[in-house]
Amino acid sequence: MGCVLHAQCTAVLESFVSYAISDELLRRFDVPGPRYTSYPTADRFVEAFTETDYIRALEQRAAGSLALPLSIYVHIPFCEHVCYYCACNKVITRQHDRATEYLRYLHREVELQVRHAGKGQSVSQLHLGGGTPTFLSDEELDDLMTMLRRNFNLVPGGEYSIEVDPRTVTDQRLQTLARLGFNRLSFGVQDFDPAVQKAVHRVQPAEQVFHLVDTARKIGFESVNVDLIYGLPLQTPESFRRTLGQIGELRPDRIALYAYAHLPARFKPQRRIAVAELPSPGDKLSMLSMSLDALSDAGYDYVGMDHFALPNDALAVAKRQGRLHRNFQGYSTQPDCDLIALGVSAIGRVGATYSQNAKTLDEYYDALDQGRLPIVRGLALTRDDLLRRSVIMSVMCQGTVEFESIELGHLIDFKTYFARELEALAGLAEHGLVTIDDQRIQVTPTGWYLVRAIAMVFDKYLQSDIDRARFSKII
Repeated sequence: MGCVLHAQCTAVLESFVSYAISDELLRRFDVPGPRYTSYPTADRFVEAFTETDYIRALEQRAAGSLALPLSIYVHIPFCEHVCYYCACNKVITRQHDRATEYLRYLHREVELQVRHAGKGQSVSQLHLGGGTPTFLSDEELDDLMTMLRRNFNLVPGGEYSIEVDPRTVTDQRLQTLARLGFNRLSFGVQDFDPAVQKAVHRVQPAEQVFHLVDTARKIGFESVNVDLIYGLPLQTPESFRRTLGQIGELRPDRIALYAYAHLPARFKPQRRIAVAELPSPGDKLSMLSMSLDALSDAGYDYVGMDHFALPNDALAVAKRQGRLHRNFQGYSTQPDCDLIALGVSAIGRVGATYSQNAKTLDEYYDALDQGRLPIVRGLALTRDDLLRRSVIMSVMCQGTVEFESIELGHLIDFKTYFARELEALAGLAEHGLVTIDDQRIQVTPTGWYLVRAIAMVFDKYLQSDIDRARFSKII
């Protein structure tokens, strides 16, 4: 964002984890809202944005002389087994030859991308997500990485990460991932309780995860992340407390703590979850509250929203230094940069545009068979979009909005342009979530836990939206 933290903000960030958030506040602000991995959010994309618009953005980038390194996201949609809580774009199959076909089409997509973006573009961030990226065999992962290196320049010191299902990897596979250049791993754990694992159809013994994380450390991966979910069926505050205790023993470098959003009308696998087995809203809030306390006591810094990191992890360091950024993969230490998205349903950003690929394999393959990039929708950002994106990302990443910085960058008078928003923020200030003075808006220690609610104030699309049920709840 190019914003430097005010000294007052630095002090706040270093100490805010010691503050408790009341149950009353959690209940008051437990409302649906975007996660702001982008602004405008992906639900605002339109089909009027086409491949032609995307190619224009790529060529404008290629013509620029000061282009920053790229970020690349590759979506691998395949999973052998369905996890009932999952809301990702995925294909459940045990036919591994389907991955071979998919990789052929990824090759075609990359060829079309570099035809317009230029070959050999520098890349400082690469993430393989899914689905289950480790559905691919060692040979297929090798082929994928070789193809990417042939078309892009993966620079030394970059962040190269992959999502890992513990059930699909061995010590030898972790060695292979390191050899291929991955330096960060994200293990999907969700919960260590055997009954909860069975209820969501994802059984993986805690001992297996502990062994893999230990192996990853011995190999030398720079950072290991673990995903947790609270609000799953059969979870109780007592059972989740045990999981948090095990996480404290495991001590991953980063933790992503997500709230389960039960939306069976949108996500078919969730229909297999018995509503009667879901924890009550009160128990869910208790799990969040105890998680905040437990992770703070275990020495983790709260990065923002649902992310925690050990103080020496690059993400926590970036937060303290005001270098935190946010993209479609969440919080990042990498500079705000263009994101090339590869694979079915993948979402990218180039210049002042967002774009998304076809959501089904048939549509994705058909576009590439015709020699077209599989763009099916997107958005060209307006001046107002860019302005509000700057403000929202300042809130989400730095926890402060400096009026002068926004005014100089966008040629506006902040207090006039955002008069309605400042009035709305006054209500949040009364609840202790923000402070406002003549120079800035400052997120308080308590406000960091509800930062999505603060960002929502500046969302022009949301202000007139009466249907927010499509979003997950903030808590």
